[in-house]
Amino acid sequence: MIELSHVERIYQVGDEEVHALRDVDLAIAAGEHVAIMGPSGSGKSTLLNILGALDRPTAGIYRLDGLDVGALGEDRLPEIRRHQIGFVFQSFHLVPRLTAAGNVELPMVFAGLPRRERLERTGRALAAVGLTARASHRPDQLSGGERQRVAIARAIVMGPKILLADEPTGNLDSASGGEVVGLLERMNAEGLTLIVVTHDPAIGSRARRRIRLADGRVVEDARQPGAGA
Repeated sequence: MIELSHVERIYQVGDEEVHALRDVDLAIAAGEHVAIMGPSGSGKSTLLNILGALDRPTAGIYRLDGLDVGALGEDRLPEIRRHQIGFVFQSFHLVPRLTAAGNVELPMVFAGLPRRERLERTGRALAAVGLTARASHRPDQLSGGERQRVAIARAIVMGPKILLADEPTGNLDSASGGEVVGLLERMNAEGLTLIVVTHDPAIGSRARRRIRLADGRVVEDARQPGAGA
Protein backbone atom coordinates (compact mmCIF):
# COMPACT_ATOMS: atom_id res chain seq x y z
CA MET A 1 0.00 0.00 0.00
CA ILE A 2 2.66 2.52 1.10
CA GLU A 3 6.13 2.55 -0.44
CA LEU A 4 8.88 5.07 0.28
CA SER A 5 12.04 4.74 -1.77
CA HIS A 6 15.15 6.79 -0.86
CA VAL A 7 12.98 9.63 0.47
CA GLU A 8 14.73 12.80 1.58
CA ARG A 9 13.27 16.00 2.96
CA ILE A 10 15.50 19.06 3.16
CA TYR A 11 14.39 22.45 4.49
CA GLN A 12 16.24 25.68 3.86
CA VAL A 13 16.57 27.61 7.12
CA GLY A 14 18.42 30.83 6.45
CA ASP A 15 21.75 29.86 4.92
CA GLU A 16 21.60 26.33 6.25
CA GLU A 17 20.04 23.13 4.95
CA VAL A 18 18.20 21.02 7.51
CA HIS A 19 17.94 17.33 6.60
CA ALA A 20 14.65 16.30 8.22
CA LEU A 21 14.61 12.90 6.46
CA ARG A 22 17.58 11.01 5.04
CA ASP A 23 17.32 8.11 2.58
CA VAL A 24 14.16 6.60 4.07
CA ASP A 25 13.00 3.28 2.61
CA LEU A 26 9.73 1.89 3.95
CA ALA A 27 6.93 -0.41 2.89
CA ILE A 28 3.71 -0.54 4.91
CA ALA A 29 1.06 -3.07 3.94
CA ALA A 30 -2.69 -2.57 4.12
CA GLY A 31 -4.09 -3.24 7.58
CA GLU A 32 -0.84 -2.79 9.49
CA HIS A 33 -0.61 -1.07 12.88
CA VAL A 34 2.64 0.91 12.93
CA ALA A 35 4.12 3.16 15.60
CA ILE A 36 6.63 5.79 14.48
CA MET A 37 8.87 6.78 17.37
CA GLY A 38 11.97 8.83 18.10
CA PRO A 39 13.18 11.91 19.97
CA SER A 40 12.10 15.45 19.15
CA GLY A 41 13.61 16.52 15.84
CA SER A 42 14.11 12.96 14.61
CA GLY A 43 11.80 13.45 11.60
CA LYS A 44 8.59 11.82 12.88
CA SER A 45 6.24 14.66 11.99
CA THR A 46 7.98 15.27 8.66
CA LEU A 47 7.48 11.62 7.75
CA LEU A 48 3.83 11.76 8.79
CA ASN A 49 3.29 14.91 6.69
CA ILE A 50 4.72 13.17 3.63
CA LEU A 51 2.63 10.04 4.21
CA GLY A 52 -0.44 12.26 4.52
CA ALA A 53 0.34 14.15 1.27
CA LEU A 54 0.68 17.37 3.26
CA ASP A 55 4.28 17.74 2.13
CA ARG A 56 6.43 16.44 -0.71
CA PRO A 57 9.83 14.73 -0.57
CA THR A 58 12.81 16.76 -1.74
CA ALA A 59 14.10 13.55 -3.32
CA GLY A 60 12.94 9.98 -3.60
CA ILE A 61 9.52 8.50 -4.35
CA TYR A 62 6.38 8.06 -2.26
CA ARG A 63 3.87 5.65 -3.78
CA LEU A 64 0.38 5.06 -2.41
CA ASP A 65 -1.34 2.04 -3.97
CA GLY A 66 1.19 2.30 -6.80
CA LEU A 67 0.49 5.99 -7.42
CA ASP A 68 3.49 8.36 -7.30
CA VAL A 69 2.07 10.93 -4.88
CA GLY A 70 5.01 13.31 -5.24
CA ALA A 71 4.37 13.63 -8.97
CA LEU A 72 0.73 14.67 -8.57
CA GLY A 73 -0.38 18.23 -9.23
CA GLU A 74 -1.66 20.43 -6.41
CA ASP A 75 -5.22 19.87 -7.62
CA ARG A 76 -4.97 16.10 -7.01
CA LEU A 77 -3.50 16.12 -3.51
CA PRO A 78 -6.67 17.29 -1.71
CA GLU A 79 -8.55 14.44 -3.36
CA ILE A 80 -6.00 11.92 -2.05
CA ARG A 81 -6.24 13.38 1.46
CA ARG A 82 -10.02 13.55 1.38
CA HIS A 83 -10.75 10.03 0.21
CA GLN A 84 -7.82 7.86 1.23
CA ILE A 85 -6.29 9.33 4.39
CA GLY A 86 -7.77 10.32 7.75
CA PHE A 87 -5.92 12.53 10.24
CA VAL A 88 -6.09 12.64 14.04
CA PHE A 89 -4.02 15.25 15.88
CA GLN A 90 -3.04 15.86 19.48
CA SER A 91 -4.98 19.14 19.64
CA PHE A 92 -8.30 17.82 18.23
CA HIS A 93 -8.78 20.83 15.84
CA LEU A 94 -12.55 20.92 16.30
CA VAL A 95 -14.60 23.97 15.29
CA PRO A 96 -15.83 25.43 18.61
CA ARG A 97 -19.17 26.75 17.34
CA LEU A 98 -20.19 23.46 15.72
CA THR A 99 -21.71 20.49 17.50
CA ALA A 100 -20.03 17.09 17.50
CA ALA A 101 -22.23 16.11 14.55
CA GLY A 102 -21.41 19.36 12.75
CA ASN A 103 -17.67 18.77 13.15
CA VAL A 104 -17.96 15.23 11.81
CA GLU A 105 -20.06 16.43 8.89
CA LEU A 106 -17.61 19.16 7.85
CA PRO A 107 -15.32 17.10 5.53
CA MET A 108 -18.39 15.91 3.64
CA VAL A 109 -19.61 19.49 3.19
CA PHE A 110 -16.27 20.36 1.57
CA ALA A 111 -16.51 17.21 -0.57
CA GLY A 112 -19.97 18.25 -1.81
CA LEU A 113 -21.85 15.17 -0.59
CA PRO A 114 -25.66 15.39 -0.50
CA ARG A 115 -27.16 16.33 2.86
CA ARG A 116 -28.97 13.03 3.34
CA GLU A 117 -25.76 11.06 2.81
CA ARG A 118 -23.89 13.42 5.15
CA LEU A 119 -26.40 12.84 7.93
CA GLU A 120 -26.32 9.06 7.48
CA ARG A 121 -22.52 8.92 7.49
CA THR A 122 -22.30 11.27 10.48
CA GLY A 123 -24.65 9.05 12.46
CA ARG A 124 -22.64 5.93 11.64
CA ALA A 125 -19.32 7.58 12.48
CA LEU A 126 -20.52 8.89 15.84
CA ALA A 127 -22.00 5.49 16.66
CA ALA A 128 -18.67 3.87 15.82
CA VAL A 129 -16.91 6.01 18.47
CA GLY A 130 -19.73 5.67 21.00
CA LEU A 131 -20.95 9.26 20.88
CA THR A 132 -24.45 9.06 19.44
CA ALA A 133 -25.89 10.57 22.62
CA ARG A 134 -23.44 13.50 22.47
CA ALA A 135 -24.05 14.44 18.83
CA SER A 136 -25.67 17.81 19.66
CA HIS A 137 -22.99 18.92 22.14
CA ARG A 138 -20.34 21.51 21.27
CA PRO A 139 -16.66 20.81 22.00
CA ASP A 140 -16.72 22.91 25.19
CA GLN A 141 -19.45 20.60 26.50
CA LEU A 142 -17.36 17.47 25.94
CA SER A 143 -14.49 15.91 27.87
CA GLY A 144 -11.03 15.66 26.32
CA GLY A 145 -11.55 12.01 25.51
CA GLU A 146 -14.91 12.73 23.90
CA ARG A 147 -13.40 15.53 21.80
CA GLN A 148 -10.71 13.18 20.54
CA ARG A 149 -13.36 10.61 19.68
CA VAL A 150 -15.22 13.28 17.70
CA ALA A 151 -11.97 13.98 15.88
CA ILE A 152 -11.61 10.26 15.11
CA ALA A 153 -15.20 10.12 13.83
CA ARG A 154 -14.45 13.08 11.56
CA ALA A 155 -11.27 11.35 10.34
CA ILE A 156 -13.08 8.14 9.35
CA VAL A 157 -16.34 9.56 8.01
CA MET A 158 -15.08 9.64 4.40
CA GLY A 159 -14.06 5.98 4.60
CA PRO A 160 -10.26 6.33 4.33
CA LYS A 161 -7.92 3.38 3.94
CA ILE A 162 -5.27 4.91 6.23
CA LEU A 163 -5.54 6.70 9.56
CA LEU A 164 -2.56 8.86 10.57
CA ALA A 165 -2.54 9.79 14.27
CA ASP A 166 -0.04 12.34 15.59
CA GLU A 167 0.33 11.96 19.39
CA PRO A 168 -3.42 11.18 19.65
CA THR A 169 -3.33 10.81 23.46
CA GLY A 170 -0.93 13.68 24.17
CA ASN A 171 -3.60 15.95 25.68
CA LEU A 172 -5.52 13.22 27.51
CA ASP A 173 -5.36 11.66 30.95
CA SER A 174 -4.35 8.02 31.15
CA ALA A 175 -7.92 6.68 31.34
CA SER A 176 -9.15 8.72 28.34
CA GLY A 177 -5.95 7.95 26.45
CA GLY A 178 -6.49 4.25 27.00
CA GLU A 179 -10.02 4.50 25.63
CA VAL A 180 -8.81 6.32 22.52
CA VAL A 181 -6.02 3.80 21.90
CA GLY A 182 -8.49 0.94 22.31
CA LEU A 183 -10.84 2.57 19.81
CA LEU A 184 -8.06 3.03 17.25
CA GLU A 185 -6.98 -0.58 17.71
CA ARG A 186 -10.52 -1.85 17.14
CA MET A 187 -10.68 0.11 13.89
CA ASN A 188 -7.34 -1.36 12.87
CA ALA A 189 -8.66 -4.84 13.64
CA GLU A 190 -11.50 -4.13 11.21
CA GLY A 191 -8.99 -3.44 8.41
CA LEU A 192 -8.01 0.23 8.73
CA THR A 193 -4.28 0.85 8.30
CA LEU A 194 -3.16 2.67 11.45
CA ILE A 195 0.05 4.72 11.67
CA VAL A 196 0.67 6.44 15.00
CA VAL A 197 3.39 8.95 15.82
CA THR A 198 4.12 8.78 19.53
CA HIS A 199 6.85 9.39 22.09
CA ASP A 200 5.03 7.19 24.61
CA PRO A 201 6.72 3.76 24.91
CA ALA A 202 3.51 2.22 26.26
CA ILE A 203 1.59 3.19 23.11
CA GLY A 204 4.49 2.23 20.87
CA SER A 205 4.64 -1.21 22.45
CA ARG A 206 1.00 -1.86 21.51
CA ALA A 207 1.68 -1.53 17.77
CA ARG A 208 2.52 -4.69 15.87
CA ARG A 209 5.39 -2.86 14.18
CA ARG A 210 7.65 -0.14 15.56
CA ILE A 211 9.70 2.19 13.38
CA ARG A 212 12.24 4.33 15.22
CA LEU A 213 13.83 7.44 13.69
CA ALA A 214 16.97 9.32 14.68
CA ASP A 215 18.41 12.30 12.84
CA GLY A 216 16.03 11.70 9.95
CA ARG A 217 17.02 8.06 9.41
CA VAL A 218 15.22 4.81 10.15
CA VAL A 219 17.37 3.18 12.84
CA GLU A 220 14.94 0.43 13.86
CA ASP A 221 12.10 -1.39 12.11
CA ALA A 222 10.89 -4.16 14.37
CA ARG A 223 7.80 -6.33 14.45
CA GLN A 224 6.34 -7.07 17.86
CA PRO A 225 4.55 -10.41 18.17
CA GLY A 226 1.49 -10.25 20.38
CA ALA A 227 1.33 -6.43 20.46
CA GLY A 228 -2.05 -4.78 20.76
CA ALA A 229 -3.52 -7.52 22.91
